[in-house]
Amino acid sequence: MATTPPASAMRSLDRAFDVLGVLEDTRQPLRLSEVARRANLHVATVQRILNVLIERGYAAKEDTGYVAGPAAVATAHAFLVNNRLSQIALPVLQELAATTSQTASLYVRVGLARVLIARVQGRNPLRYQLPIGEKLPLHLGAGKALAAWLPDTELDTLIEQAAPFTRISGEHITADDLRADLQQVQHDGYALSLSERALNVTAVSAPIRHGEDVLGALSITGSSGELTDDDHTRLINEVRRAADAVAARCP
Repeated sequence: MATTPPASAMRSLDRAFDVLGVLEDTRQPLRLSEVARRANLHVATVQRILNVLIERGYAAKEDTGYVAGPAAVATAHAFLVNNRLSQIALPVLQELAATTSQTASLYVRVGLARVLIARVQGRNPLRYQLPIGEKLPLHLGAGKALAAWLPDTELDTLIEQAAPFTRISGEHITADDLRADLQQVQHDGYALSLSERALNVTAVSAPIRHGEDVLGALSITGSSGELTDDDHTRLINEVRRAADAVAARCP
């Protein structure tokens, strides 16, 4: 008969994940005090957690601070190998990239962020590269195809945390603007993003909906200089068709 772990054990586990999450989100080594500040934990508690994470390979200590460790890569690999969604979506992504000549991507939601789990380059590659596992915001670009279907409480939290903000284009977005934008995405069934996260980049994304669940989002991304307004309708139709094709193949 299974027993419920004591509350203290659950709190310790939550704190360990908080620290690991800080290391996952950083782009540079962090000092102990900075990890503690971002995790909102006492320095001594963070030090104990980091010692365990280092021993298990999920964290590493460099001369300038702490970073995520190599065991995180092994965990990500295990996810990619066993994840049914990415396996189903890959041939659809390949077809989408070939049909549109643009980069096709698959994202899944992790908390109030999105993570890239598959990508196929088109004939017109982007100027920048995103590695698999990159964590990106939900309130910009393809993330809106996931954010628009968040439960009300999570949607309120996202808007409260994200807004106000300024898109890379210079457009200032208030909380009301973001809520209206996401409501429009849900109504339309797709998101069209122009220079929101990266300058001169157009993205079209659509949710992969399976019943009431949103399993992920498909997106195509290209240079705004190559994709005119006349291209948008065709790209929207292609992305929505691809997202529906993936959803239909999911068990």
